[in-house]
Amino acid sequence: MNTNFATEENLLSSFDGGVLRILLNRPERKNSFTDQMVLDLVALVEAAGHNSDIRVIHLSAVGQDFCSGFDLGERQQSTSKPVMGSIQRRMETHVNRLIQAMCFVQKPIVVTARGWVIGLGLGLLLAADFAIVESDATLWAPFTDLGFTPDSGVSFMLPATIGSVRARRMLLLAEKVSGTLAAEWGMVHESVAADALDQTSNDLVAQLSGAATIAIGQSKKLLHLATESTLAAQLAAEGWAMELTSRSDDFKENVVARREKRRPRFTGT
Repeated sequence: MNTNFATEENLLSSFDGGVLRILLNRPERKNSFTDQMVLDLVALVEAAGHNSDIRVIHLSAVGQDFCSGFDLGERQQSTSKPVMGSIQRRMETHVNRLIQAMCFVQKPIVVTARGWVIGLGLGLLLAADFAIVESDATLWAPFTDLGFTPDSGVSFMLPATIGSVRARRMLLLAEKVSGTLAAEWGMVHESVAADALDQTSNDLVAQLSGAATIAIGQSKKLLHLATESTLAAQLAAEGWAMELTSRSDDFKENVVARREKRRPRFTGT
């Protein structure tokens, strides 16, 4: 099965073998986002959450750069003066909705990144469950250098991932970080040479597409709940997740496979 979903040529998507593949396709602008691209990506991720055939989302890009952030030049073409409060109101259904959709969709998300990973691009990488980056990639949060503040959840996810001291270096001093250093800091899942990037990513995507999707989705949900939870609340959430996953077909398949001394064949149900 191979189905196209995207409505805009700047965001390509296809579905095959349980994998929803999404490609940022604006290489002439280093895959910077337009407003429509943000809305289309929100729609794709949210739709994936309701499609039981999709077992993993793989987000990558056409060309030599993953994403250089949001295309501010496109928005600045407007001659109308922004109304007070319009930016924060727009963000609620824009980048804020996108980051929350990525974090809370109960499907694993893999990002493959090379070249520039800037601003919103960095936010997408941090919101993913796994990021495989090229060793020579450049991860950069240049917000203060541009005279404004972080968005796309970067001010929350970056210190939670690499610690407040390193986050200050990236957010307040706008220091660039290589893919190699990002892996050393624990910001990304793995950093590999350019010629190994696609194979490493595809191997991980294949592993996830054959895994117990419901259990992974519930475990992902628990990890995100834990950032704002108490121990008592988290234990209760674990109980409900265990109730759900232990009644899945994949759990039952694992029981049979262990009895038959073979690897389980998970179907994601």
